[in-house]
Amino acid sequence: MAGPALSVWRQRFGIAPLEASLDEALEGAGSVLTGTGWATSIEHDARALARQRGLPSAALLDHWVNYAQRFTRDGQTVLPDQIWVTDAQALRIARDEFPSADLRIQPDRQMQEQVEGIRDVRTAPPTLLYLLEPARDDWGHGRSGEFQALDYFASRWPLPGVPAHVRVVLRPHPSDPPGKYEGWVESHTGFVTTLETGVPLREALSDARWVAGCESHAMVVALAAGRTVFGTLPPWAPLCRLPQPGIIHLREA
Repeated sequence: MAGPALSVWRQRFGIAPLEASLDEALEGAGSVLTGTGWATSIEHDARALARQRGLPSAALLDHWVNYAQRFTRDGQTVLPDQIWVTDAQALRIARDEFPSADLRIQPDRQMQEQVEGIRDVRTAPPTLLYLLEPARDDWGHGRSGEFQALDYFASRWPLPGVPAHVRVVLRPHPSDPPGKYEGWVESHTGFVTTLETGVPLREALSDARWVAGCESHAMVVALAAGRTVFGTLPPWAPLCRLPQPGIIHLREA
């Protein structure tokens, strides 16, 4: 474990020990299951090592974007023996990108668990939660995409159906460095905005009636929990790749 996954491990299992290396982790294993995150190369390296050792491997796609890139590091592509997805929309995308792969649908138990722990939207306080995430592109405008989306969000305030006086909470992505958005908050005083870190997603969603973001997986969780969800990608950015029809895209609203 490394990156955001390590903090999740610690929340779930405390100080339970981890293997010191992939070689040790795979020693005696009969198969290998990985995620498909982009923040580290551990999962990619594990799939490559499994192939070298002749171990069957499976990888879970828990999102709906950048499928091909998730299996490539430094020009090397390593596909698993099976690719797992969690819904029919993801299966359709995966079939297009990996037409010869062994694809399987698995139940999204994490999504089920998260939604079950979120309060009914009718009892939530009048708060809008903005789910931040690195865009990794400036869309030709010389400024990080996540800040362009934030600026566009602010320019459209109040959002359709959202009262102007509600509290806005910005939730940084686990991979965002500390202090990344403090300057933006200080320079945007047109509405009540606070930064929130260290709060579990289910608690953050429980305390919001409306949710906004670019392409975060948490937006899909919010939809499943009955929240009104807004997409904040500006008109000059690529279209949002989340396939869920319930998202209200501000560029179209």
